[in-house]
Amino acid sequence: MPTSAFTSHIDYAAMGDRLRAYRMGAGLQADEVAQQLGVSRAVVYRMEKGEIVKIDTLERLAHLLGTSLASLLGVEAEYYASALALFERMRQIEQTSDRILAHFEPISVLLMSEQYLGYLTLMLEEALPQGTDASAQAQQTHQIMDILRERKLNFERRKPHIVSLIGLRELERFVQTGLIGRMDMPAQVRRERRQAAHHEVLRIAELMDSEPWYAQVGLVDDAMPSATYQVLIGAGHRVLMHSPFRLGELPNVRNGMAMVTASQEAVALHERMTTHLWATASKGKAGAQRLRDLLARCPIA
Repeated sequence: MPTSAFTSHIDYAAMGDRLRAYRMGAGLQADEVAQQLGVSRAVVYRMEKGEIVKIDTLERLAHLLGTSLASLLGVEAEYYASALALFERMRQIEQTSDRILAHFEPISVLLMSEQYLGYLTLMLEEALPQGTDASAQAQQTHQIMDILRERKLNFERRKPHIVSLIGLRELERFVQTGLIGRMDMPAQVRRERRQAAHHEVLRIAELMDSEPWYAQVGLVDDAMPSATYQVLIGAGHRVLMHSPFRLGELPNVRNGMAMVTASQEAVALHERMTTHLWATASKGKAGAQRLRDLLARCPIA
């Protein structure tokens, strides 16, 4: 009897995207990976385009990149110890997402201003511990900022529908602390950075006032989840991203373990939690007024 046609359920293009993200997170160029695997650079690029390779090559590649074969294949969960790798993976999935549910501290970077990204570069430099190789970190910071800007440009061009939850308690701390990477900053710098934080919150208030069709912001006056998350929904995917990395005041892009999963249970639970928090959140003009009240309570000293 003829055998029925077999259809593979492995998404090879997505696997190629994960390979690229993990390679970037490991700080390796394609030719460095090729040399260590004993293949040509063209083979590495073909793998990152999703072309099928031998399983033993994938196993060696996973070991080289400091991950597992299961993560490369996208079996249930992917784990990222690198903020650079996670942000690249976010960029990839956001490109084909039509709806985004987000909780980041203080605000999703997709809704931040270009001015904020300039301050974020300074904050990441300030947050480096003493004795850190500044030149190596500067290169990684540059790569992170490039990805964040590309994510924002993609969002502004495609305008997927975003529901962004913001914790009022976290936002008040953001305003009082200011856009700094560490606490021991000169008084004049602290004042300037608090002014910049006020400007960012006022911008969100104006966004809530205008209520554009593609962006809904909800202010939650309750304890928020300790881990930030983003649910990405597109024609062929529903993906959850958990992140320990912070892009607000006192940012962290150095330490933590992020997770990306397509587990139906995990996605559904986070959608349910978002719906619950959204139900009692302040929205629209009422939410905008709460932000202005917050700014009035936290004057710039």
